[in-house]
Amino acid sequence: MSTETPPAPTLTLTPAPASATTETNPGTVVADLWFDPMCPWAWLTSRWLVEVEQVRPVRVRWHVMSLAVLNEGRDLPEQYAALLAKAWGPVRICIAAAERHGEGILAALYTALGRRRHVEKAEFDEAVFVAALTEAGADPALAAAATSTEWDAKLRASHADGIGRVGMDVGTPVIAVGDNAFFGPVITPAPKGADAGRLWDGVLLVAGTPGFYELKRSRETEPIFT
Repeated sequence: MSTETPPAPTLTLTPAPASATTETNPGTVVADLWFDPMCPWAWLTSRWLVEVEQVRPVRVRWHVMSLAVLNEGRDLPEQYAALLAKAWGPVRICIAAAERHGEGILAALYTALGRRRHVEKAEFDEAVFVAALTEAGADPALAAAATSTEWDAKLRASHADGIGRVGMDVGTPVIAVGDNAFFGPVITPAPKGADAGRLWDGVLLVAGTPGFYELKRSRETEPIFT
C-alpha cells in the first residue's frame, strides 16, 4: 500500500544466509515481515506467510512499519490523508504491546487487529483495540497508546529498519530474509496450502535473480479476504 510505484530489490535464498536461519534449527528460514495493520494488501500477504509456515521450513518474525510515517510531508488525496490520520493508532498499539510483552505478541495481535479491520470490516476505535489486545493476551490498557506519542520514537525506528532495506519508493508489506529484502508480493486472495508454498518458491526464485527489480501488472481486483 503506497503512493509510489514499487521496485523490487533482489533476494537470495539458496543457500539461505546464515543470518536467515534459526539457531535452534539451521534448516528453518526466518522471514521478517514489516506490516501496517491498516493496509489490506499487507494483511493478505501476512495470511499467505502464515500458510507458508505450514508447508515450508519458514518461521515468520513480525515487525511494525507505518504508512503514516512513510507518507509524512507528501501531497496526498484528501481521502487517503484522512485514512492515514487514523493509521497512527494501531501501529502505536503494536509497538507498545511489543515493548510490554515482547515482539512475540505481534503475530497474535496483528491477527486480532487485521481480522477485525479487513474481514469483519470494523473501524479501528478504542473498543476494537481493547478487544484485539485482550484476544492476543496483551494488556488491554495498552489501547491508550493509540492517542499517545510516547511510542513514536520506537515506531519510527521499527519503520526505518524495514523501509531502509528496500528504499522509500515502496510501502507495506516488506519481507526480508537475512540481508535481502523486497516489497510484496501483492496478492489476492491469499494462496493456501500447496499453492502458498509454490508462490513462496517462485517469489524467492524470481527475486533472487541478480539485477531483477520489478514485475508488475495493474490490479483489477479488490482485496479478497475470504
